[in-house]
Amino acid sequence: MDDRRSLEARRLVETYADTILRLCYTYLHSMADAEDLCQNVLLKLMEQKKPFDSETHEKAWVIRTAINECKSEMRAARRKLLPLEEFSEAAAPSSQHSEILDAVMRLPEKYRIAVYLFYYEGYGIREIAKITKSSESAIAKQLSRGRKTLREQLGDDEHETRR
Repeated sequence: MDDRRSLEARRLVETYADTILRLCYTYLHSMADAEDLCQNVLLKLMEQKKPFDSETHEKAWVIRTAINECKSEMRAARRKLLPLEEFSEAAAPSSQHSEILDAVMRLPEKYRIAVYLFYYEGYGIREIAKITKSSESAIAKQLSRGRKTLREQLGDDEHETRR
């Protein structure tokens, strides 16, 4: 690999690896699978021939690709003979708000993804709708219901989930 490709690979890993890893973990609840898919997404990004319009376009592509990879992995996992729940898992990446992150991880998938992209990745409702191919009203409702569920899980207003 020449120096330019090496620098680009390093930039992509430093910019997106954590985002991809955390997003994949929200879907799969398996750090090992999330790491594998993170590598797959980064490789696809490196092989991408068509240039991106902007950094925002590139990040949206990365998130959409990660989501698609997760969904493919989940479909494949359903076809396996042994359920994944039978295997012990490594803990999620540590976070200063681990109790809140744990509660987010327990949300139903549609709420979990919307909440994660909104609060952890900083996307707005319109952007999340585009990335997930949903309507803006659906994303707003998922965020509202996700927040309500989090408040119920965490107890009163002791933990504030608003931005």
